[in-house]
Amino acid sequence: MAPSLPTLSLPPPYHSLPNLLFLPHRQARLPIRRLLAAHAVATVAGHLSLPNPYTHTLLLIAYSRLECARRPYTLLLFRSSLRLSVPPTRRSLPLAVSVAASSRLHFPLALSLHAVAVARNLLPFPHVANSLVSLYAKNALPDSARRVFDEMHAPDVISYNALMDGYIKAGLLGLAMKEFQRMPQRDAVSWGTVVAGCAKVGRWEEAVGLFDRMRVEGFRPDDVALAAVLSCCAQLGALEKGREVHEYVRQSRSRPNVFLCTGIVDLYAKCGRVEVALEIFDSCPVRNVFTWNALIVGLAMHGHGTMTLNYFNRMLLQGVRPDGVTFLGVLIGCSHAGLVDMAKRIFSEMEGKYGVPRELKHYGCMADLLGRAGLIEEAIEMVKKMPTEGDTYVWGGILAGCRMHGNVEAAEVAARHLLELNPEDSGVYSVLAGIYADAARWEDVARVRKLMDERIGRRNVGCSSITADH
Repeated sequence: MAPSLPTLSLPPPYHSLPNLLFLPHRQARLPIRRLLAAHAVATVAGHLSLPNPYTHTLLLIAYSRLECARRPYTLLLFRSSLRLSVPPTRRSLPLAVSVAASSRLHFPLALSLHAVAVARNLLPFPHVANSLVSLYAKNALPDSARRVFDEMHAPDVISYNALMDGYIKAGLLGLAMKEFQRMPQRDAVSWGTVVAGCAKVGRWEEAVGLFDRMRVEGFRPDDVALAAVLSCCAQLGALEKGREVHEYVRQSRSRPNVFLCTGIVDLYAKCGRVEVALEIFDSCPVRNVFTWNALIVGLAMHGHGTMTLNYFNRMLLQGVRPDGVTFLGVLIGCSHAGLVDMAKRIFSEMEGKYGVPRELKHYGCMADLLGRAGLIEEAIEMVKKMPTEGDTYVWGGILAGCRMHGNVEAAEVAARHLLELNPEDSGVYSVLAGIYADAARWEDVARVRKLMDERIGRRNVGCSSITADH
């Protein structure tokens, strides 16, 4: 009997590595120290220099689950494996593509990974093809995503979801809806994608209708769909529908994430239920700048200027960095409360102290505030110093102030700029005529009305509408 050949066995860490990297939940994150220790063990034992991709794939999976700031480690490990002639597989390549897709900085690398997939004949594997569709979708390149999609033998629900996401990111909601309609099967992500897509482009009623259909067909809304429909309810002022969604969140989410909390705060704040918004806000386990903005803007919209400032100061004390929306809300709050000096101080500190650039909307708010306070000349001087030309909101705020305080000369300047921007704006002619009438300048009233009839009346000549019964 021939002697048996000795079996080749690798050092124990090769077989124990899965135990070191094991987590009870698929989506859980491995503690970074434990991952680095496992990586070190595999390196010292020499397993990362073996042509077998098993060890590399295990580590790639673990690294890909780290928080976003540390995910580039996945790419470093993948590139290291290529240098060691470890072949990419249908499991390892999608991990690298997914991480590369998360940052525009790594997009050129992601394109090279597509070439690797072609060279290694890995595109027939659904995981690989789906990762590439998602890559192009995340970077708003729907045509490239479509080409990969069309080459797939049997696109699955993940393929369709990624393609729809790409169309929506590129502003092509109509094409996304066509794919949604022809999907052989859908999941909660499919519905959430189109609900969020409709919300993004302002088709709020349609988004709410899709959400209702989703629930009727037995799908459990994910966080994307819930956050989107809450935003739609806030924009529509649909408080009762929003309450229904809030109740669903309360029953189905023991600890709602920061996006859902923000959506609920925004709903009640925009609908004028400030006391409920404050209660929800205070109970949020985590808040980000969007949560603070939802409350601050809501308070400002409903005239709670002093409370707006109080929460702005609380925001700063808690170390949350304000953005342009924050300052817009604060300036609106100051305008409603007549806090002119406070608004001027905050406006002057935006860029120097907080590093937030002033935009036209901020200048428009200040023009309205100064106009209301009768500081017309100061408002015009501010507009002269603007880095860009004033828009209709800026000059409209000044014109409104002129109407309140009877400043005819400044009104003429503001009206001239507004009519240069839109010569057919009948509201400007009407306001200017009203200002002349208040000053008893009747010849000017007649001149402005005649000019309005000539410019706007001529445009409407020959237009008629008839409704007939059949």
